[in-house]
Amino acid sequence: MSAQEVPLEIDCPTVKAKQDSGDQFLFLDCRETSEYEAVNIKGTTLLPMSELAARVAELEAHRDSEIVIHCHHGGRSLRVANWLRQQGFSTAQSMAGGIDVWAVEIEPGMMRY
Repeated sequence: MSAQEVPLEIDCPTVKAKQDSGDQFLFLDCRETSEYEAVNIKGTTLLPMSELAARVAELEAHRDSEIVIHCHHGGRSLRVANWLRQQGFSTAQSMAGGIDVWAVEIEPGMMRY
């Protein structure tokens, strides 16, 4: 699939299937540190949206890889995915619904806030 064909959003079950099948992708959590410390998805890397511009160089090794970003409900991650695409990370995707939908569909019992 070419970068032009990669949808801007991806749903939670598809992300979980990627995890379960061992697909290599960067799973970014763009929430703030306090949110991450309260509850997080196993396998995610914290990079708060508020620090993204200053820390984007940390993502350079993933420029040509799949990147999935999530937040609480999907708003911040959509902004981050759009911004990363503008920076040349052409396959960056936002996980629709964020960790809130993940807690409902994927990990029932996960703390919701």
